[in-house]
Amino acid sequence: MITGIILQITQTGTVVADTVSTALNQLGAEQPTEITMSIWDLALKGGWIIAILGVMSIIAVYIFIERFLIIKNASKEENNFMNNIRDFIHDGRIDSAVTLCKNNQSPIARMIEKGLSRIGKPLNDINTAIENVGKLEVSRLEKNIATLATIAGAAPMIGFLGTVIGMIRAFYDMSMAGNNIDIALLSGGIYQAMVTTVAGLIVGIIAYICYNILVARVEKLVFILEARATEFMDVLHEPAS
Repeated sequence: MITGIILQITQTGTVVADTVSTALNQLGAEQPTEITMSIWDLALKGGWIIAILGVMSIIAVYIFIERFLIIKNASKEENNFMNNIRDFIHDGRIDSAVTLCKNNQSPIARMIEKGLSRIGKPLNDINTAIENVGKLEVSRLEKNIATLATIAGAAPMIGFLGTVIGMIRAFYDMSMAGNNIDIALLSGGIYQAMVTTVAGLIVGIIAYICYNILVARVEKLVFILEARATEFMDVLHEPAS
């Protein structure tokens, strides 16, 4: 008897499920679909704030690539360069040493060339001349790096500005709608608020990482310049053979 009751309940449930499915198909009920949105659609939601951040990102990438390549080329050092300079100085062939420096277009060569042009003067004057050239070379290498740091700090702030503008827009739409508040009416301002924040943080983080990479490479090159300047001054202190 219990088995018969269970079979009856099962058959009844199957009939009900089939009836509901048939009714939904007849009513044309639509299955929920996944909503996707491209990065371009998100950028359009951000408005003019996204345009500003886009320009800043292009500038940041350009500065990083341009400075990275220049610093990389400036860090290249010819093999046995200082050894050849030492040999020329000990042999009294200052002109040959100057020619070697002119043929080697690097900050180290220009710095040593300045020191060679001061030979015969007090060592303190030579050292000062070398340091001045070194500072000028470092200043050239650091060109536009401050702009990269500015972008790293300003991009998140501009993104937050877009957030505030978006929220103001959302609340304004709410006040104008009165009691007829619609989610679609508020979505534009909320989209702008969220998208600009994310975009500002992304640009700022990328620019900050690029800035620190360049600073680290410049500091490494400064260490090399100081080492070569000290080595050159040691050569001048060595007694002539």
